[in-house]
Amino acid sequence: MAALKSLVDFQLKNAQELIQVLSDEKHAITSRNSQEIEKCAHRKIALINQLQTTDQRIGVHPDIDSLQTDDELAKTVKRIQLLVDDCKQENLINGEALQRAQLSFNKLNNLMQQTQGKLGMTYDAGGQTKNVTTLGTNLKA
Repeated sequence: MAALKSLVDFQLKNAQELIQVLSDEKHAITSRNSQEIEKCAHRKIALINQLQTTDQRIGVHPDIDSLQTDDELAKTVKRIQLLVDDCKQENLINGEALQRAQLSFNKLNNLMQQTQGKLGMTYDAGGQTKNVTTLGTNLKA
């Protein structure tokens, strides 16, 4: 049963770490720090994989029934489940924030492209494209 307790404790540690990574990710999103967002995403994936692997190991453990019969283990399992539910909610919120940030970026990018489009583009005698900043705006007559 000591091996099962250590697996459950490890699961709790990973769930706590995941909630912290999600908090860090939220901060990175709000500060628009793309390198930190990417770092958090990699860490988040690693922790989720670790949680799944540990869960599989717990699922086939010969003392699995003690998760319900042992009060201490049952409390720890309940705590893990609550943390994982919190993680799911935080991840949803972060995903929505990332979508809003992406939408803002796309709008800004489109605006920039429209502004650049006003510069004008034409072709030279060799058929190469050429940007002309005065296309039709410097006529004197």
